[in-house]
Amino acid sequence: MKDIAESSDRLQGIFNITVTPFTHDGAFDWDALAGSIERIIGLGFDGILIGGTYGEFAAMSADERAELFRRVMDVAGDRVPVMLCSASSEASVARDLTVLAGELGGVPMIMPPYVSEVTDEQIVAFFQDIAPLSRTGAIIYNAPGTGITLSPALIEILAGIEGIVALKQGDLSPAAIDRIANRVGGRIRLFCASDLAFFGPMMSGFDGISSTNSCALPEIILRSFRALQGGDAATARDLHRLWYPLRELARKYGQPQSTKAAMNVRGFDGGSVRRPLRDLEGAAREAVEDAVRALAWDASTGVRLP
Repeated sequence: MKDIAESSDRLQGIFNITVTPFTHDGAFDWDALAGSIERIIGLGFDGILIGGTYGEFAAMSADERAELFRRVMDVAGDRVPVMLCSASSEASVARDLTVLAGELGGVPMIMPPYVSEVTDEQIVAFFQDIAPLSRTGAIIYNAPGTGITLSPALIEILAGIEGIVALKQGDLSPAAIDRIANRVGGRIRLFCASDLAFFGPMMSGFDGISSTNSCALPEIILRSFRALQGGDAATARDLHRLWYPLRELARKYGQPQSTKAAMNVRGFDGGSVRRPLRDLEGAAREAVEDAVRALAWDASTGVRLP
C-alpha cells in the first residue's frame, strides 16, 4: 500500500491471521512462514495479518518483530494488503514499529497501551500521537485478551483521529457490534476479529473478518465467508457447522496452539509455539488431530466428502 487512500479502499474481505511458525527451540522457521503466505494468497484470500496476539508478538523482541515485518513484506509484496501488528506496552516500540509498517507498505495495527489503570483520555492521546506517523494509515486493534476492552463510545472517538482507517474488533458482544456497525461503519473499515463467530458482525455491516483457523482449514473457511459475502447464508451456515468440533477445541485449548496442531496434521508446517505457550500434547493433540481428519478433506473444494 502506498497511502491512506489505498488502505481505505483495499482493507475489506477475509484476512488470514498467519501464525508464526517456530522450531522446537524457539527459532523462526522463515521457509514455513513463506509457504503459509503463498498458500493463502494462492487460494484467494483478501489479505493477511501478521504478528498479532495469535502471531505471538508478545513473545518476540522489538528487533525480531521488525525482521518479521520485513521478511513478510518481501514475500507478500503488494499482492494483498498486509496488516502488521505494532502493539506494545512500550510507547517507543509501538511508535517505531508503526512507522516501519507504513514504510514497508503494510498497515500497522495499534492497541491501547496495556498498562495499569490507563484512562480513556490517555488512550486517545496515545492514538493521536502514533496513528498519524504511518503513511498507510493505522488500524485500531481492540483485543480484550490483553486486559483492556475499548468501549464503543471510545472507539467512536478513536475513529475520528487522523490516520485511522480501520478497526479490528475483538469484543463481539451483540450490543457492542450493533453500536459500532451503525455509528462507526462507513467512517472506517470494520473487521470482526474472530472466525469462531463472524456471522453476526458481517450481517450487521462489518467489512471483513480475520481468521486464525484458516491457517489449518483455509478452503472451508474461505468458502463459508464467500457464501455469506454473496448473500447465501444457508450455505455459509452449513459450511461453518462442519468444523464446529475444531472450534470447540480451539476454545478449550487455546489459539494458536490448537491451530498449529491442526496445521501439522495437514502437512502445513505450523511449527511450534514459543514460550510461555506450550504445544499441545497427549489427549489434547489427539483430539485436534481426530477433529481435522474427521472432515475427510477434499482440498479442491474444501467440502467434507460423503
